[in-house]
Amino acid sequence: MQRLPGLDLLRSWAIVWVMLFHSYIVGGVGEHFSWLSNYGWMGVDLFFVLSGYLIGYQLLAPLARGEPLAWRDFYRRRAFRILPAFLVVLAIYVAFPTLREAPGLQPAWQFLSFTLNLLIDYQHNQAFSHAWSLCVEEHFYLLFPWLAFWMTRRPSTHRMVALGLAVVAFGMIVRGYVWLHDMAPLRDQDGPAFGLRFVEGIYYPTWARLDGLLAGVALAALRIGRPQLWRRWQARRSLLLVAGIAVFALALWLFHDRLGFWPSVLGYPLLSIALALCVASATAWPAHWSIPGAGWLARTSYSLYLSHKLALHAVATWVVGPWHVHGMAAFALYAAGVLSVGAALHYAVERPFLRWRERIDTRQPIGAARASITS
Repeated sequence: MQRLPGLDLLRSWAIVWVMLFHSYIVGGVGEHFSWLSNYGWMGVDLFFVLSGYLIGYQLLAPLARGEPLAWRDFYRRRAFRILPAFLVVLAIYVAFPTLREAPGLQPAWQFLSFTLNLLIDYQHNQAFSHAWSLCVEEHFYLLFPWLAFWMTRRPSTHRMVALGLAVVAFGMIVRGYVWLHDMAPLRDQDGPAFGLRFVEGIYYPTWARLDGLLAGVALAALRIGRPQLWRRWQARRSLLLVAGIAVFALALWLFHDRLGFWPSVLGYPLLSIALALCVASATAWPAHWSIPGAGWLARTSYSLYLSHKLALHAVATWVVGPWHVHGMAAFALYAAGVLSVGAALHYAVERPFLRWRERIDTRQPIGAARASITS
């Protein structure tokens, strides 16, 4: 599966949006642009939808053709893709506390076991906390291949739809229960306990954050199981995009009170539907819609995601603070620092391992498990 400019554009937008959101660790982007960064956490949900679509297609396509589950190849490719850059950044966080954006760090074994999002003490240990999304993805990688194998042994559209609805309903029930029983009693109290319980009980746990991945998998299943309908969708890419933007606007309105009950329960499925419509539209965007630089941002997005908090903190500590830089000049320095550190991690660690993976792939039998855009 070749790179698609539409998906590259969405991935580049997602990483920029996430980095703008995390700019709060250095004071934010200013009151005039706060509206741009306040909803930047949604960039992670866009990553989830993209990952669900790409990995879902990568696994479901060969299974739909009757091929066996190439689980060894899948996990090998995931390991080469995820672990090298992640382990380098984790080593920096563990070995050099002064480089952390926050003093406290969860034990290294929680990062290595990808249980951080289930065990984190967010009040005291916020350094490298954005690795929570990697934990969600790793749990998805661990379980979904076997679920896909089970579902495709005796394909049933009704069973797949029922399973998807059950996953969505389970997430809504969990988030609603946490809000009513753990958060509601804290809402009228002073202090950060309400927000902390939201992060630890609703925002981070895997079982509460499967909506985006499921929406992406549903797109992949539609493409494979209903190819004629998928082609009709792609022929109406502009209508899909308009529908996605409309539903996205509704999600933005609902998330105005991000910690509220209804946003917590209904907001994530609604947002995932909006982003999935945009992803479906983007798969059919023509090449001339590509924007210069978007492809590079998409390719380096993983390294940028891992390292951007380190870079923001370093620029704030050693450049912006001592030199008393403000305004657009400070923004330019932060951007240069983030892009430089992310590029260094990408070219020094991530890309060499991806090339090593490609060399191994050339010695393996050709299989659909090797087809992916950014896997």
